[in-house]
Amino acid sequence: MKTQNSEFLKKSLLNLGFGEKVNAELDKEMEAKTPEFRLGLSHEFNQKTVDYTLHFKAGDNQDMYFFNKFDAHIRHEDAAKEVSQTFFINKGNGVTAKEAFNLMEGRSVHKQLTNLENQKYQAWLTLDDQNLTESGNKKIKHYHENYGYDIEKVIAGKGIKELEDPKAKEDLYRSLKKGNAQQITVATGEGEKKYFIAANPQFKTVDLYDHQMKKIKREELLGTSAKATKSLKSHAQSSEELPKKKQSRKSKMSV
Repeated sequence: MKTQNSEFLKKSLLNLGFGEKVNAELDKEMEAKTPEFRLGLSHEFNQKTVDYTLHFKAGDNQDMYFFNKFDAHIRHEDAAKEVSQTFFINKGNGVTAKEAFNLMEGRSVHKQLTNLENQKYQAWLTLDDQNLTESGNKKIKHYHENYGYDIEKVIAGKGIKELEDPKAKEDLYRSLKKGNAQQITVATGEGEKKYFIAANPQFKTVDLYDHQMKKIKREELLGTSAKATKSLKSHAQSSEELPKKKQSRKSKMSV
């Protein structure tokens, strides 16, 4: 039983993105029958260091251990800008180490969850900066399937080059659902341009960023797209005869 318990915990840690760094310490604490213990490790994402504290606790008979939760802390040179959050684990399932980082950075994550009736459902998760628990943890907003946010429909038809290739498209969807700010390529009148996008389920859209991860106003992208549309129309008119019907200048690239 102890071996099975240990292997289950190690597999959970691996699936949640914590790797195998704490496996030896985990076995040591379990062998010592420590009633409750914590293990620490760190990861780096986007040149930012995240410290994790993993919480383990023995059952009533101390014959089985459970991985109940983990604390995540993003370091910053300015202590006032550091961010901390506790994430709970249910039967080895929960947000991953990277997803926790993305949530703490203000982005959203798409997960399959289980309700109290043991029924599975899909939802986007976002940390609520305005509402805290008694312990100071940010509450988690849930945008369920019936909320009507479909990331694939939101970015379809926006001239994103990655959507033209089946594998690149699947990778883009998967990355956005994990809460990443993913780079995209958009054709403009001045050539191809790179942007980053991230899911925004609350407003049923995506957030736009430049290469320095600074937010771009929607009007800026629309302006770029409008120039690209105008350039393409001018090229078409010079190469073949077109009906004299007035062409619409409305861009089809709004995001």
